[in-house]
Amino acid sequence: MSDRRIGIIMHGITGRMGMNQHLIRSILSLRDDGGLPLSDGTRLIPDPILIGRDAEKLRRLANTHQVARWSTDLDEALANPDDTIFFDAASTQLRAALLKKAIAAGKHVYCEKPVAESTEEALAVYAAARDAGVKHGAVQDKLWLPGLLKLKMLVDSGFFGRILSVKGDFGYWVFEGDWQPAQRPSWNYRKEDGGGIILDMLCHWRYVLDNLFGEVRSVLCHGATHIPERVDEKGRPYKATADDAAYAIFELEGGIVAQINSSWTTRVRRDDLVTFQVDGTHGSAVAGLTRCFSQSRVNTPKPVWNPDIPQSIDFYDTWAEVPTNQAYDNAFKAQWALYLRHVVEGTPFPWDLHAAAKGVQMAEAGLQSWAERRWIDLPSLPR
Repeated sequence: MSDRRIGIIMHGITGRMGMNQHLIRSILSLRDDGGLPLSDGTRLIPDPILIGRDAEKLRRLANTHQVARWSTDLDEALANPDDTIFFDAASTQLRAALLKKAIAAGKHVYCEKPVAESTEEALAVYAAARDAGVKHGAVQDKLWLPGLLKLKMLVDSGFFGRILSVKGDFGYWVFEGDWQPAQRPSWNYRKEDGGGIILDMLCHWRYVLDNLFGEVRSVLCHGATHIPERVDEKGRPYKATADDAAYAIFELEGGIVAQINSSWTTRVRRDDLVTFQVDGTHGSAVAGLTRCFSQSRVNTPKPVWNPDIPQSIDFYDTWAEVPTNQAYDNAFKAQWALYLRHVVEGTPFPWDLHAAAKGVQMAEAGLQSWAERRWIDLPSLPR
């Protein structure tokens, strides 16, 4: 088989997510696999150029991972016709302008979420890509997590019967930064820098709910800033101005009710950092990042309320694990492979900038719901 090169401008790749999930575990992993197999028998070899502001960080990263090209000059990179894809994993506040700039340079675009800070801005980026005729997409990685793929298999098989509800629980304790360093960057907790768990996580929950269970129709959300002061990477105290927890209810098409708690101020006592429980007339399931457990109607135990004696049923023991019958690749890498095939072969890719704008719409609605203390409906977005 012959090889085909594809040049990818990777911007904002020195951050934790961009470096680990997108560069190392996706693009470089595809390179190290010998390329991405295409339908004509050729293999597509990703050739990234790393773009950022800190030359020393870029040089170290490139040397460590045998990446031949890096630069601090984005304009020069965009002017190179041999690099056809622009990817952004930097600041949310800068993303819309960067994507428009890349689109104007004729590049296909792919990016982290949220794609913008407002629905209007997200739709403007989508319209620019649509009108320019470039291929576009946004990261919706959780759809390729093994636990959610198993959950989707149960949905598609009809296991649940009529789905009644979805209950999600996401989060963990993010250290304040005083007794020990925080495991998330300080900008996440400053609204003025684009921080906040509602903007961050409701974009995720939109595509999870839409793709697995049904389109979200309306949102009721309450946010909170439970930790009002934190300590940044340089040991300086700062005021936390962004929400660090969100408690939301969603109405889906078909009458399904979803409830998802998202928090960076909760200590974990559950199967995983995120779990989704789906209850239906014929069965239920609970999925985490990698594992999924199910319980059918005929195997459901019969609890009886009696607070005077210890519980006699081991409720964990009454669930069966959905087996791992296939190999699952990294979720980010799986979507990258689909996007690259979309660019080169024109295969379908529904996780585009329009779908990403729907995530921003729901985050914006969540913030509005919190501010106004009411349900917010989500109208269809224009194409």
